[in-house]
Amino acid sequence: MKHEPRGSEGRFAYEGLDRVIHERARLSVLTCLITNPKGLIFNDLKQLCSLTDGNLSRHLSVLEAEHMVEITKGHEQNRPQTFCRITKAGRERFLEYLSTLEQVVADAAKVSKDEPSPRLMRGLTPSKA
Repeated sequence: MKHEPRGSEGRFAYEGLDRVIHERARLSVLTCLITNPKGLIFNDLKQLCSLTDGNLSRHLSVLEAEHMVEITKGHEQNRPQTFCRITKAGRERFLEYLSTLEQVVADAAKVSKDEPSPRLMRGLTPSKA
């Protein structure tokens, strides 16, 4: 078994995995908004993330409180409309999160091809997973 060198305490702690972003629905919302920099109307965002009105509202509230998104309410053709956009601070924070996530993937990919995966060590084949 390979041991990490001394002085590498916390090497795999991944402090940059921001708990606010790491929740699946908020990760979806931020990914939608970062790929649509001009923003999206509430209903489009709801549909793209497969969320209910209430779920999306709750997650947007959390992100707004963290200054990661801005929400503006207006009217179009006399109908109320909520518009959501990622903020500059939200974009920076999200990109930092993605950088940490990329490090997680890179670290996991370093597994030697000579070492069997835990799944194979238990006698399971990938097709039985």
